[in-house]
Amino acid sequence: MQMLDKLLAVLADGAFHSGSELGRSLGISRSAVWKHMQRLQELGLEVYSVKGRGYRLPGGLDLIDAGDLQAQLSMVEPGLQQIEVVTEVDSTNARALQALQTGVRTGLFVAEYQHAGRGRRGRGWLSPLASSLCFTLAWRFNSGAAALEGLSLAVGLALQQALAEQGVEQVGLKWPNDLLVAQAKLAGILIELSGDAAGECQVAIGIGLNVALPEAVAEQLDQPCIDLRALGFSGSRTALLAALVRRLIQVLQRFEAGGFAQLRPDWEAVNVFQGQSVRLTSGTHSFDGVCLGVTDQGGLRLQTDKGQEVFHGGEISVRAHATA
Repeated sequence: MQMLDKLLAVLADGAFHSGSELGRSLGISRSAVWKHMQRLQELGLEVYSVKGRGYRLPGGLDLIDAGDLQAQLSMVEPGLQQIEVVTEVDSTNARALQALQTGVRTGLFVAEYQHAGRGRRGRGWLSPLASSLCFTLAWRFNSGAAALEGLSLAVGLALQQALAEQGVEQVGLKWPNDLLVAQAKLAGILIELSGDAAGECQVAIGIGLNVALPEAVAEQLDQPCIDLRALGFSGSRTALLAALVRRLIQVLQRFEAGGFAQLRPDWEAVNVFQGQSVRLTSGTHSFDGVCLGVTDQGGLRLQTDKGQEVFHGGEISVRAHATA
């Protein structure tokens, strides 16, 4: 892994580097260099190989700078007990839950590539190395699991606000845990928790945010998606990650102090389905109606032919539903 990190650092400039040059700088053979290039392709990177010139990563890579990230988050209150940035991991959520179980109170776990990244309802999260922000914030709540209703909505709002501050103002929220731009998915949230129903809960707040997805990957996804590059964002991934985490911590503190109710007006203001006809699906059941917003606990309010009904999490999904 250390050798792969060194190779990525060299290739990040997007320029050509010959196999012999890479071998000398890394202290490995040209055949070993070739094997590492194959590994980079397995991780979803596009590697150009030109005889007589060497290898390059078109467009280069904007890798997360762990030292810079630490510095930018050093003044966050409460401070993060642990910040971990790795090239590869099975899942940042799994890593965060493991850390919580060993006594870590708060932590940030970041990976350039996840082998077993997961989305909602057990779906995989497909993202080539360094093309997204994949991270998990480990957090402890003292109020019990019941008080965490609406947490995924609060997290989505924090991300939307942070992106707006970075100049990405087109983002809306889809209940309960997606960020959309014109019905295309920009980011998803996966929250996992363990602990006492009435006491302390350990929570892993997983985020996957598309930054610069290759076209070939976007075509493999089962729903329309968009990335920050298409929205004109050209800033540093490290600085963006720090901004997202800072805002997320601020919103989590507000949520812990007063629940989702105080955040509800701001969430409804960016609800992409507010006032629209929608269809909710849950297993084999579906419900049509007009989206009225959400409750103080984060439940979805829907005006159906039976009157106003409230739906909560689980397997429920929301899709735009055309009316005659």
